[in-house]
Amino acid sequence: MKIGLISDTHSYLDAQVLGHFKSVDEIWHAGDIGDMSVIRQLEQLKPVRAVFGNIDDKGIRAHCPEDLWFDCEGLQIWITHIAGSPPNYNPRTKKMLKEKSTDVIICGHSHILRVIKDRKLNLLYINPGAAGNQGFHHIKTILRFDITLGAVQNMEVIELGKRGKP
Repeated sequence: MKIGLISDTHSYLDAQVLGHFKSVDEIWHAGDIGDMSVIRQLEQLKPVRAVFGNIDDKGIRAHCPEDLWFDCEGLQIWITHIAGSPPNYNPRTKKMLKEKSTDVIICGHSHILRVIKDRKLNLLYINPGAAGNQGFHHIKTILRFDITLGAVQNMEVIELGKRGKP
C-alpha cells in the first residue's frame, strides 16, 4: 500500500501535491484542512482518510472525525491532528495511548516535519510538516511511503518549495 501523507493545508492545496500523489493508493490528511475544496480535490485523485484540525469549521468536522483508528497492511494506524511528540505527548494523547495500542501515530499541528521511532512505546511517530501557506514553517512538505507486510518502508520527504502567498 503506497500512502501520500499531508497536513496543515490551511485551505491551500499546492498543485504539485496532485502530481506527487498520483502513484499512491490512499491519501491521508492529518488535519487543519481549512476548506472542504482541499478534500474534494484530493478525493478526485485517490481515496482519502482525513481528520479535522483545530482550525477546521463545522462543515469539515461533520465530514472528518477527530481520530481515525484503522488497520493498514497489518499495522494499527492512529491519525489525529494534535498529539505532541515523543516523549512529550500531550495529555489527551498519553491517555489514548494507554487505552489503545497503535503501531503508527500520525499527526500534524506543529508544522514541523518529524519521523521518530518511539522505542519506549514501540511505535512510529510521523508528522509530515505543513503543506499550506499559513504558519511559521519555511518549506512546505509532504511525505510518501509504503506499508508492506506490517512495516513502513521507502519513506520519502517531498519539499514543495517555500511557503508563500498563493
